[in-house]
Amino acid sequence: MKRPLIAVTMGDPAGIGPEIVVKALQDEEVMAASRPLVIGDRGVLEQAARFCEFQGKIRVVGGPEEGAYTLGTIELLDLENVELASLKIGAVQGMCGRAAFEYIQKAAELASSGRVDAIATAPINKESLRAAQVDFIGHTEILSALTGATDPLTMFQVRTLRVFFLSRHVPLQRACELVTRERVLSYIQRCSEALRQIGVAEGTLAVAGLNPHSGEHGLFGEEEVKEIEPALREAQRLGCRVVGPVPADLVFHQALQGQYSAVLSLYHDQGHIPTKMVDFERTVSVTLGLPFLRTSVDHGTAFDLAGTGKASAASMKEAILVAARYLRDFRRP
Repeated sequence: MKRPLIAVTMGDPAGIGPEIVVKALQDEEVMAASRPLVIGDRGVLEQAARFCEFQGKIRVVGGPEEGAYTLGTIELLDLENVELASLKIGAVQGMCGRAAFEYIQKAAELASSGRVDAIATAPINKESLRAAQVDFIGHTEILSALTGATDPLTMFQVRTLRVFFLSRHVPLQRACELVTRERVLSYIQRCSEALRQIGVAEGTLAVAGLNPHSGEHGLFGEEEVKEIEPALREAQRLGCRVVGPVPADLVFHQALQGQYSAVLSLYHDQGHIPTKMVDFERTVSVTLGLPFLRTSVDHGTAFDLAGTGKASAASMKEAILVAARYLRDFRRP
């Protein structure tokens, strides 16, 4: 099988994104598994290469088809959208928020047209986006708007553990309010379909409980009895292989051991904490429900490390490798 072509966005130019991209693309495993095309700015990437003491070559190409994709050379689609003399490493800047947004735009355009097979993204900064008057909170929201996708699914992957999220960036009180029979049923169906889309056809989806011990039949809360269990019964009736609610202090461990193919977490931190405790550096975010596959590092711009060459590229490397693995069986919606 031909190595898949993956657009790698550089992320916020003031953060660690350019450095971890340079480091990841020096990795033999990454280059053996994929053809990575960086979407970014030449001046910034060359500066990052100096920070990382990269001895190879950065080669500007006009499009994905022009790249050679060999170890020691980084193929770059240069958007020329950063004024290097004005760049302040490790600081929020509107220029950087705008540039990061434009990298995502270009990557989505290439992926939507089929010129690249998937996207792997380096971190962006919410404050920089705001300073650029980009009215989105993150990658998922941007890609949803660019493609017209409705409420894409976020799935975290670390080792054998896969975690979906019923809600993401909402206050905890609002997250609890979103645990309704209708929403849980919808997400069970959508998560089941998303797993099939990436080739995970076997196994059982587990739904995490919301309350301690999954509510103990209403002793510690009624959401399980009134909302989650009816949704599970209906999903099972419709043919979904799903169980639960499984207490949250147990379900992620069981999934890591292979008992479940994935877990539906009911709010942001319920799923973030266990995945990052398993392996913080190698946790990868996968966005499903777009017209193409998108993976991402699961960390921020780390302004305090930017410019030092010390940031770990483990998550960036893993994001590219996960995309390459899932592309073997990926079915575009």
